[in-house]
Amino acid sequence: MIQADLALCLAIDVSASVDFDEFGLMVGGYAAAFRDAELVAALAAGPRGGCMLAALFWSGTAAAPELAVPWSLLDGAAAAARFADALEAAPRLPQPGATALGEGMAAGLALLARCPAEATRHVLDVSGDGVHNQGRAPGPVRDVGVAAGVTINALAVLNEEGPALVAHFREQVIGGPGNFVMRCADYADFAAAIRLKLLREVAGGALIA
Repeated sequence: MIQADLALCLAIDVSASVDFDEFGLMVGGYAAAFRDAELVAALAAGPRGGCMLAALFWSGTAAAPELAVPWSLLDGAAAAARFADALEAAPRLPQPGATALGEGMAAGLALLARCPAEATRHVLDVSGDGVHNQGRAPGPVRDVGVAAGVTINALAVLNEEGPALVAHFREQVIGGPGNFVMRCADYADFAAAIRLKLLREVAGGALIA
């Protein structure tokens, strides 16, 4: 079996509040992070020499969350570049809808449970710009994940909800060892914020946001 320092699932909000340009900035920000030399080095710096990554897109309950990029071992620049390319090229599925945050989190936890590697840590990385408004509540889903040993972190994009979104994510989403929520003002700031968030997650929460 593959040995990894981290299994990290990216659960990415593609609900109706994320317009076409914002989706491009968000996915482009993730891709830029995986082409960043500092993050690439961090992914391979642990004792097992690499991290497992997968990404899914989630929206409302009318369409199930969709796997955007399957599990991949990122153990150097070439693997990280392939992951960046795949994420940037992934079609926007499911279609935009409500913000079924709990459903997206549940799908991310299920994906983590299917990770084809033995990982030292399991982390769910949630990013979004809206509060939960459809489907199962995120709090109980968070509790299931934490009980299973998963750390859940969040990035709040404040352009729609403002600072209230940070409080919502803190109360209903994040949990587990070293959990944190970060914020960015708008999608123009997403690339810088997600790079720092990923560095912090790979380091086990040791960096200061």
